Amino acid sequence: MFDLIIIGAGPAGITASVYAARKKMNFLVITKDIGGQAAWSGDIENYTGYQFITGPELTGKFEEHMRKYSIELKENEEVLELKRKDDGVWVKTDKATYQAKTAVIASGKRSRELGVPGELEFKNRGLTYCATCDAPLFAEKDVAVIGGGNSALDATLQLIRIAKHIYLINITSALTGDAIMREKVRESKKVSILNNTRVTAVLGDRMVSGIKIKREDKEETLPVEGVFVEIGLIPNSEFAKELEKNELGEIRVNCRSETNIPGIFAAGDVTEVPAKQIIVAAGEGAKAALSAFRYLAQHK
Repeated sequence: MFDLIIIGAGPAGITASVYAARKKMNFLVITKDIGGQAAWSGDIENYTGYQFITGPELTGKFEEHMRKYSIELKENEEVLELKRKDDGVWVKTDKATYQAKTAVIASGKRSRELGVPGELEFKNRGLTYCATCDAPLFAEKDVAVIGGGNSALDATLQLIRIAKHIYLINITSALTGDAIMREKVRESKKVSILNNTRVTAVLGDRMVSGIKIKREDKEETLPVEGVFVEIGLIPNSEFAKELEKNELGEIRVNCRSETNIPGIFAAGDVTEVPAKQIIVAAGEGAKAALSAFRYLAQHK
């Protein structure tokens, strides 16, 4: 039996693993990938210690730090179920079942889908959920970014350097997100901002050739060769059915990262902590690992 199982290896999970390693805990990290959403970020200018760094570079630093310790890591494994039993926490994945005295859930979030005709058909055929991964494929092409928050603004700023023209499709009346990012987007002559606009379909043959949009009760077609969906994220919390969550599916935690079940902690974007920032997730991961260590010391 492990002292601790950490689910996820984004900023929260990796930081939790570093703290657990330094406390000499016997623990296991289970994750589908390394880096999480942070690895998809473009330019990062607000992580303390780095005036400028890209998402992949920062998560590379995180991973390098984590791998300096002798950490037992199960990659490419998806957690299907987590339960608290009398003798500890049971974690079932698509490959095995593991047991520990405590758990830290740091499973992050995943991209929300549009839910319109053509979306699934053209996924990875011109439609993508990751500008950092796929923007270079759309050099000198007209593209659409769907969304109005930070993730959509970040994708747009990346595409300004690459694409021919970007249509920023925002369902609300005004862009949200950081003011400095909104300003940069508005300053670019390569961006057309379409507020109060809804995407109703993704069009194409073998690849994306356009999108149908609805503005002020009028429908029209925009000819684009790329569609970047950036309309928010869904917490990866379905496997934790016993935990208390808010209306968005985010796990409720207190200031010690404790959930409603003793011995189970949560950190990062999967929780209801309001600021979804890399630096916040890292700090919450540290708190969760320290809380798990404290719990073990008090419940021998």
